[in-house]
Amino acid sequence: MRMRKKRHLDERMDKCGDVCLGWLPDYIADKRERPVTEPFDPIKIFGNHNPVHLEIGCGKGRFIQRLAEDNPDINFIALEQTANVLITAMERTQKSGIKNLRYYAGKAEYLEKVFRPQSVERIYLNFSCPYPKESYAKHRLTHPIFLKIYRSIITPDGYIKQKTDNMRLFEFSIENFSQNGWKMRNVSLDLHNSRITGNIITEYEQRFIEMGMPIFYLEAFLNM
Repeated sequence: MRMRKKRHLDERMDKCGDVCLGWLPDYIADKRERPVTEPFDPIKIFGNHNPVHLEIGCGKGRFIQRLAEDNPDINFIALEQTANVLITAMERTQKSGIKNLRYYAGKAEYLEKVFRPQSVERIYLNFSCPYPKESYAKHRLTHPIFLKIYRSIITPDGYIKQKTDNMRLFEFSIENFSQNGWKMRNVSLDLHNSRITGNIITEYEQRFIEMGMPIFYLEAFLNM
């Protein structure tokens, strides 16, 4: 079922121009898109050379906003393809006054058009859509298609953090990371009953906790 468009969505999106860096080529909200025309430039956007962290599929922004608040010396970028959800994240950021967080609207397929090679220190994949049908496997964010993109934009010492409630997606991820030259650490089948610290709970994660469901977690990297 298609999500009903929120009231005054177009006008609200326009008012968030100070926190939205633009629309990636595939983004279709209406015909008034503000397309991205140049690579991301942290000096131009944030005025500094701080490390850049990226969340792909930020939802309503609870996770990335908390990270930005707790880490003022890091520049955070969040990507979200659903306008109805993205608007909530952007309005929250505007209201909070956080200065080290910005957003792109669109899909991960176009990240290489935005980020220069080896410019992102960390990538967060939180509760990405599992696309359970095998015919849609290429849309999973840990498919080799996406791992190639991440390899291009991530720094030599950077890494990916993945959380999911879906065992099949987790197994799929482990298989693809292993087969495509990525190493893994802190692999957990039950994050909240592990010794891994520093976890920030997302909107989906809170729901799964209340349902008593385990959270699967890993960190993937290219170099020691």
